Formats: sequence, structure tokens, C-alpha cells
Amino acid sequence: MNTRRPLLALLAVAAALVFTVVSVDARSSGSSGSRGGRTFSAPAATNTAPRAAPIERSMTQPARPGTAVGQTANQTRPGLLGGGLFGGGLLGGLAAGFIGAGLFGMLFGHGFMGGMGGFASILGLLLQVALVVIVARLAWAWWQRRNQPAYASGPSNRDSFSSERPNSGGFMGFGGGGGSAAPADQPIEVTPADFDAFEKLLGDVQTAYGREDLAALRTLVTPEMLSYYSEDFARNASRGVINQIADVKLLQGDLSESWSEGNDEYATVAMRYSLNDKMVDRASGRVVEEEPSEATEFWTFRRATGGHWVLSAIQQT
Repeated sequence: MNTRRPLLALLAVAAALVFTVVSVDARSSGSSGSRGGRTFSAPAATNTAPRAAPIERSMTQPARPGTAVGQTANQTRPGLLGGGLFGGGLLGGLAAGFIGAGLFGMLFGHGFMGGMGGFASILGLLLQVALVVIVARLAWAWWQRRNQPAYASGPSNRDSFSSERPNSGGFMGFGGGGGSAAPADQPIEVTPADFDAFEKLLGDVQTAYGREDLAALRTLVTPEMLSYYSEDFARNASRGVINQIADVKLLQGDLSESWSEGNDEYATVAMRYSLNDKMVDRASGRVVEEEPSEATEFWTFRRATGGHWVLSAIQQT
């Protein structure tokens, strides 16, 4: 029996590592969110960013014959194991964490439930995350139903932002846009005040994300993006890490495209910014991973007519 214990212990460690393997990307992983009728169209190239990665996670379903734009789909990007035994998303992250804790409990002789004590301190966070995901997705489904009419599928011409703002040297770091627009309804004008709002949102969203501050994020992003961030927090909590982000500073930015759909307005902006981005062990404070100090992404903002801008999608380059 004694000769079998080391083998059982090794198998328990290997199983725990398999169940808890997830993407270790700092900041939110992948390209996520919705850009209205342009969700699955590439943003126009700019001087800041020539191309964007396609959106991988979105509640907007690609338009098909007989399918209206605005229908929702639960499209969660799988982890490194292609979804694994428990699938991707929030449920997979929670299940992986609890199974891993149980296996380590067996390893150290406390029984399957013996390793759960370490998770007691984060149960509150996980419960809050689960509620946020449910409420956010219900709110997103309601918003999609409210904007059910299908949008025009033909291409529309967008005026170059540089022609709207002759001084392309940039206001608060932003310059003119470029490239042709994807299908949409009507182009809109983006003002210097809007660019101020975009720059502020860049810092506020990243800072709130680094603090895992769901209350702050609720006022800064769409319900859909809030649900994805909540899943990120649950995944990190199950691994015992926190993604700390600080010192966010815009270096360069320009408009890719801007348009309206019904009562909503959208603007996609390419932004290059610096930041302090690292994964830290929750218990010890030890740095587990540190990302490059500079990033370039396309951020899409949405607002109801007369309302304030919120983050609707992020596409990495």
C-alpha cells in the first residue's frame, strides 16, 4: 500500500493541473463584445493599428438568411483544453477550481473536501460573479430585443475623420482615421469631447478591471462585457491569482469608424497605450506573470442617443 501512495499522489497533482489549466493572458483574454451590425466585420485600418483580430466571444449572432441582426448566442471561447470536461466560461472555471481543491485535499490526507478551506475566502466573489453574469446576460437579451429591426446590409460611405478634424496631429493623443467602412446605417461625427471620454474610459476600465471592481465596471461597460469580465475574475479566483493593472496612459489613438444604428451610436477607436500589467498570487503577492508594458487594441464604444459612452467591445491586433 505504501508503494502505491506516491503514484496516487502524482496522479492527483497531474489531474489537478489538467482541470485548472486556463489561458494565462493578462487583461481580458481574446477579442470580445459586440459592435452592432458590424460585429463580424473588420474595423477600418488606421495609422495606429492596421488590422484587428476577429471577435471570438459575442452575444451577437452572425446574420443569416431569415435571421435578424440582434439575436443572441452564447458563444464562449474554450480554454486551452478546448472546453475540457466542464466546458468553457464561468461554470468551467468554477468547476475546475473546486475539483482542483478537492484533489489537493486528497493529496495531503484531508479527504476530497479537505482542500476547500482555501476557497472559503473567495466564495463571496464567486457568488457575486455568478449573479452578475446572469443579470448582465438577461439585460443584454432585453437590449437586443429592443433593437430587433434588422439593419441595412449594404455598404455605406464614411467621411474620413481627418476631414472632420483638419488638425490630424491629435487631440489628447488621437489622430485621423482611415480605410473603408463596414456595413452600417448612418455615419456620425465624433467630437473632441467624445475622444476625451474614450481616453478616460480606457483608464477607468483598466483600473477597475485590475481591482476586480464589478460595481465600477457596471457603469463603464455594456452588460455583455460585464459578463465576460466576471468570467475572467472567476477564472482567476479559481487559480488563486489576480490581474493587477495600473499606470494606464494613452500613447496614440485614432478613429477607425463611427456610425448609428437606430437609437444607438457606435465608435471604434484604435488605441496604443502603456500600462503596468501583471498576474499576482492572491495569497503571497508574488508576481506570477508580467505582460509587456504596451498594448494596441481596437475599442468600440456605444451610447444611446444623448447618453454617455460605454465600452462595447475590445479587439486585439
